[in-house]
Amino acid sequence: MDIRKLVKKEVAGLRAYNAKEIPCRIKLDANESPYGFADAVKAVSGIRTNRYPDPEAKTLRQLLAKDLGVETGNILFGNGSDELIYYLITTFGGPVSYPVPTFSMYGIIGQALGEEKAEVPLDKEFDLDTDTFMDAVRKRKPKLIFLSSPNNPTGNCFSTDRILKVLEASRGIVVVDEAYQPFSSEKGMLPLLKDYRNLVIMRTLSKIGLAALRLGFMIADPGIICEVNKVRLPFNLNALSQAVASAALKRKKEFRASIRTIVSERGRLLEGLARIEGVMPFPSEANFVLLRVDDPDRVYASLLREGILVRNLNDAVKGCLRVTVGTPKENTAFLKALKKIARSSK
Repeated sequence: MDIRKLVKKEVAGLRAYNAKEIPCRIKLDANESPYGFADAVKAVSGIRTNRYPDPEAKTLRQLLAKDLGVETGNILFGNGSDELIYYLITTFGGPVSYPVPTFSMYGIIGQALGEEKAEVPLDKEFDLDTDTFMDAVRKRKPKLIFLSSPNNPTGNCFSTDRILKVLEASRGIVVVDEAYQPFSSEKGMLPLLKDYRNLVIMRTLSKIGLAALRLGFMIADPGIICEVNKVRLPFNLNALSQAVASAALKRKKEFRASIRTIVSERGRLLEGLARIEGVMPFPSEANFVLLRVDDPDRVYASLLREGILVRNLNDAVKGCLRVTVGTPKENTAFLKALKKIARSSK
């Protein structure tokens, strides 16, 4: 039997998301926080492993609603943001539109579900090209538009006025993915939630130290939450993730301190990279930096030989690598290794 003949044509044409574990001394490839919350794990007890978890994650929902200043009915959880993307596309269908380059899962999940994709290139500054986007909205009439701001992998926030133009022109749902918002100087779109019923905001705990929990959430009008909840798998958020996240979110001082350190180190990284000949870093509002180098494949391989793993984005953004902001010690080691590699290429 040829299994490939049984596979949907949309899936047959996909490439699996590349999330390989590569042995390294310093891991700076996945936009994870270098700071975790092990004490929150220790604080959790009394979980009954023979019972299903709370299907509504009520304790965690109440904590987040209070922090965000919204009602509990405005929040829906997912096993990571990926699951929420899956639910949104399952609920509303396509066409699915998004700028490129951006987070690859919008396109991967859309194609896996057999929906038409409408990709719109960013402008030269990695901002939304409003004319092209407006044209796509008029002609393709997307039911879902995904806007990652700050954007992965470019690191910049899209201009608020351009996001609003897309929101106002769209007759579908506009999802602003704010996974990296905690590191940004921008406030994000949450204050506008009541003004736009077609606005969905996605956030995650993965980038701020809880990646192991796989916990994302969306904030939207209760009507949207109600419809998406129809396709949510029962008990999708396990009891341990709910309990650890609830314990960690009570440690606001630790969260704020780690975010401040990452933002400060991001500034140091940007300054250090700008001083290395042959390296051009792009401004960032996220917990990573996109940088252009003369020979990204060679530089990537050379860094790996030094035990430092970054992300090679040469296929998505020509000539570029992406480095996660690590601890001060990790960032210093990365800069030192990159300087050495740059000198050796002369």
